[in-house]
Amino acid sequence: MNQYPSPGPGDPWQQPRQDPSTGWNPAPEYGALEPYGSPGGGYVPAPTGPTAGSVEEPLLSTIGDIAITRNTVITPGGRFPIRGTVWTVTDMSRTETDIPVWAIIVAILFIWTCLLSLLFLLVKDRKTTGHIQVTVQGHGHYHAASIPAAHPGLGAQINQQVNYARSLAA
Repeated sequence: MNQYPSPGPGDPWQQPRQDPSTGWNPAPEYGALEPYGSPGGGYVPAPTGPTAGSVEEPLLSTIGDIAITRNTVITPGGRFPIRGTVWTVTDMSRTETDIPVWAIIVAILFIWTCLLSLLFLLVKDRKTTGHIQVTVQGHGHYHAASIPAAHPGLGAQINQQVNYARSLAA
């Protein structure tokens, strides 16, 4: 008994070969995609340079998904002027320090051979959990970005970036 279906015209080995003049087999009857820039169309990306009616400014800073230029705040919800915006930072992260389990086990196992094994109890493990929330509001817009806390110094770094944004907003 054959467990595989019989080959049909839709299988890759049954499709016609590439056209030597263009190097591409559009195979419209199979719904194949056409490459970018092909005569039949294809994906056309959005322009990246200065577009008609707007002048692109360089990004000065990004805080989570909030981008800042000299005159504009860019969020997923839209763009608005940075002048008159109100910035808020809420640090909801915490750093816990504890003795790792392996250090306790090693100290117990080797306590009878040498009292120096108690030095393993001085080993500390630091874990930072939580997130830091940055909100910006102004000109009828409100956006909150939540940034996961990766290390203890991230809160100070984000505070510095928000203070820079506040200086641009003044």
